[in-house]
Amino acid sequence: MPRSTSPGQTPDAASSGESTDSTRRRIVAAAKEEFARHGIAGARVDRIAKQARTSKERVYAYFRSKEALYAHIAERETTALVEATQLDPADLPGYAGILFDHFAARPDHYRLITWGRLELAESADSTTSPLQATIAGKLDKLRDAQRIGLLDPAWDPVDVLALINQIAMTWAGQPEIAAAAADQAVDPSITARRAALVTAVERMFPRPD
Repeated sequence: MPRSTSPGQTPDAASSGESTDSTRRRIVAAAKEEFARHGIAGARVDRIAKQARTSKERVYAYFRSKEALYAHIAERETTALVEATQLDPADLPGYAGILFDHFAARPDHYRLITWGRLELAESADSTTSPLQATIAGKLDKLRDAQRIGLLDPAWDPVDVLALINQIAMTWAGQPEIAAAAADQAVDPSITARRAALVTAVERMFPRPD
């Protein structure tokens, strides 16, 4: 049976044993850093190749284009995000804390997906993308929670999800205020920042008794 290829991967790359190919892994690691730092338009394949200790031609042997390479990495990062941040509709403050923890540990992930939102707006709007499927699943969980009395039915689930996500990413999305907090907050610790946003979500969407 022929082997399937990953998004953006060429058939030649798939037939070369890519699952154990250290060059391909170095390319992906270098590209993730490059895209997080410079975005898609600003990223340079020659820098990726240099960091990966390979050639531009080898990069293109695995991935048809810079955009295909970004799409591959974005899909991997989105999968990691989904697996690490499961939504429990009975504990929305806890969900906000999990999101905060993920982006606090992975600031490169936040930058990577933000570049994609800015530069690939049309792709982000696709109703068939894996991310949109994940969002739909979370909205279904929130609707179910409303039906069984775990969540106030006066809220529209899309507003609930949008508000919690935004609150959870407050510090990831405002590094300049995070820097100010290090000098001016009563408690400058990351624990205090996390506690504040969890408390905010708790007051909006309290855990059921």
